[in-house]
Amino acid sequence: MTSGPTCWVRTTRSRATPREHQERPLIRQSSATLGAVAPPKIAGPSANPPLSWQSSPACPSSRARRTHHVGYGPSLGSDVSKQAADMILLDDNFASIVTGVEEGRLIFDNLKKSIAYTLTSNIPEISPFLLFICANIPLPLGTVTILCIDLGTDMVPAISLAYEEAESDIMKRQPRNPKTDKLVNERLISIAYGQIGMMQATAGFFTYFVILAENGFLPMDLLGIRMKWDDKSINDLEDSYGQQWTYERRKIIEFTCHTAFFASIVVVQWADLIICKTRRNSILQQGMKNRILIFGLFEETALAAFLSYCPGMDIALRMYPLKPCWWFCALPYSLLIFLYDEGRRYILRRNPGGGVEQEMDSYY
Repeated sequence: MTSGPTCWVRTTRSRATPREHQERPLIRQSSATLGAVAPPKIAGPSANPPLSWQSSPACPSSRARRTHHVGYGPSLGSDVSKQAADMILLDDNFASIVTGVEEGRLIFDNLKKSIAYTLTSNIPEISPFLLFICANIPLPLGTVTILCIDLGTDMVPAISLAYEEAESDIMKRQPRNPKTDKLVNERLISIAYGQIGMMQATAGFFTYFVILAENGFLPMDLLGIRMKWDDKSINDLEDSYGQQWTYERRKIIEFTCHTAFFASIVVVQWADLIICKTRRNSILQQGMKNRILIFGLFEETALAAFLSYCPGMDIALRMYPLKPCWWFCALPYSLLIFLYDEGRRYILRRNPGGGVEQEMDSYY
């Protein structure tokens, strides 16, 4: 019997030489320094007949697992071996490793998709307040309607992305870099805030200016009007055509704009939810098999219509009924978001590894 800690080393008919045993840690360390992923370390008894397992004092199994990016332990191993392992094979079947890695990648992907969908609506929610302060225009979106978005219409669609099926290339990708490929990174912020979020904000402001223009206030005449607009003592404020507006009538049209801005965010979030389904594949390839996602689309639309047309909402939440045509103001922007992201993914598929992928690889 040999003294010292032992581990199980997988061997075949020809044993590794002592020099090879010395070179293996150097190869693993060099690969990790260059950003490569070390091969999985498997130690423990096996039921695979063609292979044998031998005890060796030179390579403690727990320490060997820690030198690899992913360590696998058998179900019959020691407690120390299981604690050091990242994954335990309960059925002692090596094919389960592939299944486990695929499930892990799917969970990570769906988390990023849900985060990307949730973050995107932050831009159309905060930009009305920025313009309200900087341009002195009537407030385009109220705090109550923002809560209706975050706690109402966006809840079910964001959760539904957790049930999205794996994409066809999920096991063809290179392992992610744990140091740079986080759940929230620069690429995700760029696509959510800098691209899709700006399109959604544009859709909301377009709807806002259309409603005010229909009621006599042209966009250029709204600049710097906030102080007079919110002054309760002014009941003869003139619009662009010389019509006079009382404070109460001004507030009704302002709250109607809040409701319309809220509805426009719901419409553009349709497209945002659909484009968040995939990373590279087209929506036509991925399909619409996620029933919970489809239910989420109907749920957020029905909730928005309920908040707008239900009697008593003008008193409870200050949300007023909308003309049917005002719902269509944001529809072109929703279509633009869908076509924009489909085009982005098409370029990524046609030019893998190119400069466009480095700049526009959305969430990853």
